[in-house]
Amino acid sequence: QLQASGGGLVQPGGSLRLSCVASGFSFSTLPMWWMRQAPGKEVEWVSTISFDGKITHYHYSVRGRFTVSRDNAKNTLYLQMNSLNEEDTAVYYCYQQTLDIRGQETQVTVFS
Repeated sequence: QLQASGGGLVQPGGSLRLSCVASGFSFSTLPMWWMRQAPGKEVEWVSTISFDGKITHYHYSVRGRFTVSRDNAKNTLYLQMNSLNEEDTAVYYCYQQTLDIRGQETQVTVFS
């Protein structure tokens, strides 16, 4: 299972930190993804992190603003989101592609 938290309401330029706690599988041995879906739009990949946290990738629209990390000792994935803008408004969720495990969603709303 994957349980996400940390979403909320924030003004443009603000920050939020999402967390995703994993259980029931070998979290520390697998890469992880963050995904999002804005209202009326397709699901969008946001970021990927390798099993050890040493390799990260970002969608061009969040690169330089978002930082993905993980704490394998705590079975937890993070997404630090800075300089948020209205285009970041979406439901976010963590995802493990190999096992096809999708976490619960957390809503991020950026409003002016």
